[in-house]
Parts: sequence; C-alpha cells; structure tokens
Amino acid sequence: MPIDYDTAIDDLSGKRAVVTGASDGIGIGIAARLAAAGAEVIMPVRNARKGEAAVATIRTQHPQAKLALEDLDLSSLASVAALGRKLCAEGTPIHVLVNNAGVMTPPDRQTTADGFELQFGTNHLGHFALTAHLLPLLRAGRARVTSQTSVAARSGAINWDDLNWDHSYDGMAAYRQSKIAVGLFGLELSRRSIAAGWGITSNIAHPGVAPTSLLAARPEVGRAKDTLGVRLIRRLSARGLIVGTVESAKLPALQAAGSPGAKGGAFYGPQWPGHVGGPPGEQKLWKPLRDNANAARVWTVSEELTGITFA
Repeated sequence: MPIDYDTAIDDLSGKRAVVTGASDGIGIGIAARLAAAGAEVIMPVRNARKGEAAVATIRTQHPQAKLALEDLDLSSLASVAALGRKLCAEGTPIHVLVNNAGVMTPPDRQTTADGFELQFGTNHLGHFALTAHLLPLLRAGRARVTSQTSVAARSGAINWDDLNWDHSYDGMAAYRQSKIAVGLFGLELSRRSIAAGWGITSNIAHPGVAPTSLLAARPEVGRAKDTLGVRLIRRLSARGLIVGTVESAKLPALQAAGSPGAKGGAFYGPQWPGHVGGPPGEQKLWKPLRDNANAARVWTVSEELTGITFA
C-alpha cells in the first residue's frame, strides 16, 4: 500500500554521504533518497553482488545518481579499519553518515571475526569503530551522523556482566542490548562533539516495524526460513494496519540525517500509536536510552573492546 506522507530533504549537491546496509531493505531506500538529493553516496557492503544489484536498482530510478560501492564487513574490525583508511586517504569530507546496517536474532549464538557476540559486535561495535575511523572526515564535513536503533530498545538493558552472552545466550535480549548500545552511542557522540568542538551533529532514529529482511530467512545467520513474526508483519503492512512499510520505515532516518530542521541529540521515529508505523517525527527517548552514565560507560567499554579511541 503506497504511503501518503514523506519528509523534506536538504539539497545535498556536492556533498558525500556514507550509508551502511545500503544493499537492501531500508538502507537502499535511504541511499536512493540521498542520491536523489544530489549527494555522492558511498555504499559499503559485504556482498558485492547484492551491492551491484542495489546500485542498478537505484539508477533505474535516478539515472544521474552518484554511487560508489566499497567493501565492508562490520563484523570484522580489520575490514572496518581498511575502509576507514581508504576513505581517509581519499581525503574527501563526509557530510552525512547513516549507521544503518544490522543483524537480528540468530537462532544460535554466533561471534564476529574478533570474538564478539554477533549482534553486539556488528550492530554496535562495528559502527562505533567505523565512526571513530572516519572522525577526521566527519569533522571536516561538519557531518550529521544518524545511528539506527530499534523498537527493541524500548525495553531490555545492557548485560554488563556478560556483554558477549557467553554464559546464557538469548537472541532477542542480545539484540535489544545491541540496539540500546547503538542509541546510547549516538546520543553520547552528540554530547562529546559539543564538549570537544568536533562540529558533528549526532542523533538517532528507528524505523518502527516493517517487513524488511531482518526477520526473514537468512542462511548466513542460521535462519533457514522466514519467522512467524515477519509473515505477520507482511500481512499487516500490506493492509496498512499498525505497522509501517519498507518505504515508510526509511523516513525517520532520512529526517534525522537529511532534513533541514533535524537536531543533534534528538530521537526520530514513526508517529502512529506505539511508534511502530506512520509518518516520521521527533519522539521522546525510551527509558533505556535516557541514562547518560550508561552512555558514557558504553563508550568507554567500546573503546576498550575495539582498541579504538576518538582522538
């Protein structure tokens, strides 16, 4: 069902944007919209074939789109560092960074190349490291950084005693932790940018609930078939009930990253009851995202785990 609402985007001509997870789902829509606004969009992807297909799809809609694929596996700190080195060597300022990619609820505990629980390591630590590596370019572009959290982050907590879920893996609890960490990081980045004069505007967004590939069959995370949840979400979405669509789900992050009035330290999401669907807008922080001490602790722990600092 087509949506009847949208969000305004700045003219981004002559600017560079980086969007993770841009090979499908919400990410491809975010990349397409930023490209349509004139930005040169860097699309770091793990799967080159999917990335090439995404570029072709975007160019059918926007033939003049400026797009560039780069290699990135967020579950490998070496891969993240390699992309950071490459883009920093190019020296082109980055004006928009959307930390969008993610993995959700593998049935069994999996780990990253560096031994972290897969969701925490990919969704949070990978983006933390990427943002740190790109800091000189983000400062040069006085960038807007938008980190994509999730409705899962409205409950749950950071499992401080077992961040990597070595002792009692719970896929959804681990996913909640990863997305709470993403949100706390985005808010802490805003505070630290202001305190240090980095010139970066950092905010957070969430897409609500939509029939994306996160809960679909994904053999690479051990899910052989679609979950019951994603099948229900598809039915509701097709009927315009309660939840959003893939088209609507991209709008909060686009508003946060590209709209004229978006603010640092703010939280953007769908505005229907429950914040799972509807037009985008600013909303109140969920309880797990309000603890500034936890945000500072997440930052410190992330520096220790990745060995990377925001110097």
